[in-house]
Amino acid sequence: MPNMKFSTDDNVKTVKVNGKKTAIIVLIVIIAVILLIVLFNSFTIVNEGFIGVKYTFGKITQDNLSPGLNMCIPFVEEIKQVDTREQVYSVTEDAYTSDTQNVEELRLKLNYYYDSSKLSDIIRTIGIDNVEAKLLVQNVAKIAKNEIGKIKAEDLVQSRADVQQKIQDSLSAALEPEGIIVAAFAIENLSFDEAFEESIQAKVIAEQDALKMENKTKEKEEEARQRVIAAQAEADSTKLAADAQAYAIKAVQEQLANSPNYIDYLKINNWNGELPQIIGDGVNPFVNLDNSANTASGGSTTSSSEKQDS
Repeated sequence: MPNMKFSTDDNVKTVKVNGKKTAIIVLIVIIAVILLIVLFNSFTIVNEGFIGVKYTFGKITQDNLSPGLNMCIPFVEEIKQVDTREQVYSVTEDAYTSDTQNVEELRLKLNYYYDSSKLSDIIRTIGIDNVEAKLLVQNVAKIAKNEIGKIKAEDLVQSRADVQQKIQDSLSAALEPEGIIVAAFAIENLSFDEAFEESIQAKVIAEQDALKMENKTKEKEEEARQRVIAAQAEADSTKLAADAQAYAIKAVQEQLANSPNYIDYLKINNWNGELPQIIGDGVNPFVNLDNSANTASGGSTTSSSEKQDS
């Protein structure tokens, strides 16, 4: 058999070409991935209700980036979001009133937000994540206990809103210089020992009963006053009627004195149009027979012709 010889030069060349192509493809893929990573890290979205703070190698260079898409240099700059919406801080404490009554499970609630003009200082000096620990914990509990310690337990129950307002004013004075704006403060729960709460409840019931009795007394007094007013009004009305009648009589008397014929005028005005049945004195009276005949019943009168016939 003849000897067969295989050449490997073409195979080597083919492998080298394919290797170069593969390396180029890998390099292109790597570059594309790097470009995508760089492009992806070149933009940061700041959500609504937040503000963007830009750091350049750990140093704040801008603290007022608005919500939306913001650009930064990858691996050099970093954008962090700070929630500028209203925040809520709650805490439960024990406190004592001025008359040494223990207020158990005193729940306090503070609503606050950051002063935008001092936000950069807060981030640099305190840190957003440390606001509660460094500012709110010590101030809220301390101020609330101090104000509650100035008032008696009974007054605390009855004037809770006033105490809340005083605590809120004190918190505003303490926190606003630090860049924390107090939006609202509330005492959500007041709990005393059972005996004290029962005594408070009994006093409230007694005061309500006393108020009811007072209202009833005022109601009776008002009814009596109205009766007096009505009686006085009736008396005044009667007096006015009497005065009017006396005035009328006086006017008639004066008219009669000045004009004797005035009484005849009154008679004419008051005459009903019928003639009197008898006119004259008792000795020679004049009798109106026509009117007598007209007013007599039908069967009891007799005509003159009938009398003649009889």
